[in-house]
Amino acid sequence: MQHFDGNLLAGPLADVFAFDPTGARARCNGCGAVAELATMLVYRSGAGSVARCRDCGAVLLSLVEGDGRMFVNFIGMGAIEIATTGRDDA
Repeated sequence: MQHFDGNLLAGPLADVFAFDPTGARARCNGCGAVAELATMLVYRSGAGSVARCRDCGAVLLSLVEGDGRMFVNFIGMGAIEIATTGRDDA
C-alpha cells in the first residue's frame, strides 16, 4: 500500500485542534523516537488513515471519518509536544 507523509492529516486534525498539528512533535511508544507529526508515514484506505513511525513502523495514530463524526486514536504516542510561543493566543 502506498504511504504519504503526515501532512495528509493536516485538514482532518485541524478540525480537532485549534492549530495546525503537523508541526507538533510526538514520542513513539514503540522506539522512543521524537519527531514532528508531518514526518509520520500515513497509509490511507476507505476505512480511514493510519499513521506509523518513520523509524520503527509502529502505529502512532488512526483516524476514521464518517457520518459527521471523527474518531482519532493516539494509541502509539507517549506525548505530543505543542509549541505555545509565537502563537497569537499564547
